[in-house]
Amino acid sequence: MVLASPHSGRYFPPEFLAASRLPVPALRRLEDAHVGALLADSVALGLPLMEATHGRAVIDLNRAEAEYDPALIAGRLPDFPIISERVRRGHGLFPRLAGAGQAIHDGRIAAEIAEARIAALHRPWHRTLADGMEAARRRHGYALLLDMHSMPSLAGADAADLVLGDRRGRSAAAAIVDWLEQAFRTEGLRVARNQPYAGGHTTERHGRPADGLHAVQLEFDRALYMEPVSLKPHAGFGPLGERIARVLAALLAALPGMGLSAGFSLAAE
Repeated sequence: MVLASPHSGRYFPPEFLAASRLPVPALRRLEDAHVGALLADSVALGLPLMEATHGRAVIDLNRAEAEYDPALIAGRLPDFPIISERVRRGHGLFPRLAGAGQAIHDGRIAAEIAEARIAALHRPWHRTLADGMEAARRRHGYALLLDMHSMPSLAGADAADLVLGDRRGRSAAAAIVDWLEQAFRTEGLRVARNQPYAGGHTTERHGRPADGLHAVQLEFDRALYMEPVSLKPHAGFGPLGERIARVLAALLAALPGMGLSAGFSLAAE
């Protein structure tokens, strides 16, 4: 099992801040704050965690290299842009907005700067994830990536505390997602699947169940563990971290019995 936290990085290079219209507190509104720290009890189990260093406003590691807004780039990038709904909302590879009406950039990003960020941050991130999963698969016959995020509170009295995303059954065996859903429900969380978050580029790129490579995105309501405005952890932080660690410890024990090795067939497909 490999854990990833692509949106909890907090470093903003001086040259990025010099070209930004927003101060650091506003830029951090894009961040999945404290997710890496929330997983400390899980890491203590021996699970490897990859956590981003740079703020999400610099580059979004959960987007494809071509998932960018060409109007934000001065010059040309090698890949033809993919104008996804996320790009239209201002949340592409290079985020345009930190919040409603909060433009990040004072101008356009030079193509050479954009390419340098991709080469220095995006490609190594996904190469390391792929290498880690491949190492696990060689050892165990399968690998599981859990892509960890936090989300704004969803609307509704019975709104989910946790959304599990598996690309609607395409990035992980149903047995894993079924197990996670039941385990977190037992821990007292309201759990939804694929709505409104079905998984991003990470699950799409690294989840290949037929090859024994499984990926699930987990979106926890950030109000469970921190004040959403100040981003300061509150009394729920420790208990949520403990709940997550209990579930992952039990999952480690349950995985060998799920038939996840390469060649596994998704019955639901």
